[in-house]
Amino acid sequence: MDAQENYVGLFDRGRSLSLLLFEHVHGESRDRGQAMVDLMAVYEKNGFVLDSRELPDYLPLFLEYLSKRPQQEAEQWLGEVCHILSLLEVRLSERGSDYAVLFETLLGIAGVSVEREALREKVAAEARDDTPEALDRVWEEEMVRFTEGSAQDCGDNAVQQRRAQIDQVRPLHIQPMSQSPAASGAN
Repeated sequence: MDAQENYVGLFDRGRSLSLLLFEHVHGESRDRGQAMVDLMAVYEKNGFVLDSRELPDYLPLFLEYLSKRPQQEAEQWLGEVCHILSLLEVRLSERGSDYAVLFETLLGIAGVSVEREALREKVAAEARDDTPEALDRVWEEEMVRFTEGSAQDCGDNAVQQRRAQIDQVRPLHIQPMSQSPAASGAN
């Protein structure tokens, strides 16, 4: 249970250590969907059929696919995602996680050398996205606005705004019917 909690705490809380490859490239953009469709087509073209409900860019699934491919092709694919793997390796290493060695090994298989010092500086400057406060900010809902000016209808300034609107109304001066020229019989 502790190992599972550790795994979830690292990889499922926040985006910085997400094991979804396209999360690091496309975020929430529409391009991510098309990239997944393209990756699925590559899988299917090479006879790799998914029998799980995982997204095609899930790193363990991607590695399973690569394990079925020729070594040179697997190395090429790992080289194409090495910028993600190296960033994950440095982030994990900075957090003292034993999982960092797995990413270091994948980079070694790809034959890629990484400028870790530059990445360490970048990672050190990043704000953690797995804290309760950071997670709350991600899930915080934006205020609903039904009309363009509805935000002005509430708050400290509402009374002053209403008074200004009332002051702009011109009073109507209505004369009683008995004083009107039609009531006096003058036609």
